[in-house]
Amino acid sequence: MIFKRSSAGGGLLALLLASAPVAAPPVSADDGGPAEPPKVELVLDVSGSMRARDIDGRSRMAVAQQSFGAVVDALPAETQLGIRVLGARYRFPGSSKAVGCTDTQQLSPVGPVNKAQAKAAIATLRPTGWTPIGLALRAATKDLGAGETTRRIILITDGEDTCSPPDPCEVARRLASQGTHLVVDTLGLTLNDKVRRQLTCIADATGGTYTAVQHQEELTGRLNQLVQRAGATYRRTPEKVAGTAGCADAPTLAPGVYTDRERFSEHRWYRVSVAPGQELRASVSVALDRTLNPDHGVLLRAVSAAGQELVRGTDAGSGRTDVQSTGLRWSDQRTGADASASPSPDGGSGGTPVCLVVSNSFSAPAAVRTAPGMPLELTVDLVPSSDAPGEPDLGRGWLLLVVLAGTGLVAGLVTGWLARWRVAVWKEN
Repeated sequence: MIFKRSSAGGGLLALLLASAPVAAPPVSADDGGPAEPPKVELVLDVSGSMRARDIDGRSRMAVAQQSFGAVVDALPAETQLGIRVLGARYRFPGSSKAVGCTDTQQLSPVGPVNKAQAKAAIATLRPTGWTPIGLALRAATKDLGAGETTRRIILITDGEDTCSPPDPCEVARRLASQGTHLVVDTLGLTLNDKVRRQLTCIADATGGTYTAVQHQEELTGRLNQLVQRAGATYRRTPEKVAGTAGCADAPTLAPGVYTDRERFSEHRWYRVSVAPGQELRASVSVALDRTLNPDHGVLLRAVSAAGQELVRGTDAGSGRTDVQSTGLRWSDQRTGADASASPSPDGGSGGTPVCLVVSNSFSAPAAVRTAPGMPLELTVDLVPSSDAPGEPDLGRGWLLLVVLAGTGLVAGLVTGWLARWRVAVWKEN
């Protein structure tokens, strides 16, 4: 039995993703037709506090507008984008709170984007009003509609909701409980602790992320990253699966994409049957959807039914990142008599059962909730195995030996002659 080791390098992960079933043209689970495109709505706070000039010497509003323009320019062709604002029409404190707290409007519907029109609409915004975040989240969810693929809302704000009820965190929990495949990522343009707690709660409730932004480049980069992530999401919704605490009762997975949740320092076990001549390719990505302590990592191992580790892939990080990913490859290259002589340990004829184990070394500050677990996505594929690479080989036979010896002899003679010539010249001078 031959197996191959690999690290968590980007080349392997790219290979795994390229070979996985999701790389094929997306299909709908219902009728086999094309799946719907990625859908994202950007929700921007245009309340009066966005006039503050504390980001790189510029107003929060100006920084947000510039970042929005850059994101629209870089928008992937297949991604459908909508733009919604809150607090853009009714002046604070000029209008009544009751009026100001109804102030949310969609500037651009979710769909193919006219980039020039979208950027022009954003550029004309002026910060004026209140901050009805909960109301805006409800409206954005309706804008995105229902469907099987995950929708993403990206909320950019500098303050907490000033119009509760509805409480935005409770709105996010209710939306998540409805099973609408909705993820809300939040970006805070201030380090205010109340704002951080509220935006973290919204993100945690929907499996999204919270990021505090202090510079223009940070906002632009993070926005681009989140929009690109929506485009990279699998077009067919991953199948939900529940890993177990051991291999014996772990669910058996066919090639495909699966989603699960894993608590801190937990091990989640799954099984895959690998036939002789097949190569198992597996990768796992864990979304870091809450604040974590520095120095953490993800480990993916392939283990035999007898408990022997076959191969492992690891990925480690320090500080805040968004996703930890790693992958591995393992092949059972027995053929013919070897395969017949070694039946699968579980008595089946399909192949050798291999256990995949996902582990992590996450920890978090005391105030961070550890339940539910971190969302993970596991990709499994089985392909014909490739031959094991040969040993490094400099050449064979006497010819190579003669060439090497001759080259060494000539080099030695030339070096010696040059040394004697330099000594002779030095003595004459």
